[in-house]
Amino acid sequence: MTELEKIAEQLNRVERNTLLAAKNVLTFEDVALLTGLSKSHLYKLTSTRQIPFYKPNGKNVFFDRSEVEDWLRQNRATTEQEAQSMAVARKVKESVCI
Repeated sequence: MTELEKIAEQLNRVERNTLLAAKNVLTFEDVALLTGLSKSHLYKLTSTRQIPFYKPNGKNVFFDRSEVEDWLRQNRATTEQEAQSMAVARKVKESVCI
């Protein structure tokens, strides 16, 4: 691949990502690109209704960007510091109640 072809490919990637960032309604391919999920896994998630989606005409699948981002943020893992803070708060509450 020549240097010019590499630059053209990078420009195409930047353009695609810029357009994706501006969209609120996403296509199947957009969501796969945004989340890094394979299309087959994304299909499984939609067919089992584990990810929110829309089918306005009964055929094409669309996603709301904010709903996808909220879905990605599910089941947040507690940090070690947060766990320690909760443990201390629990101990303080127990000692006050006694």
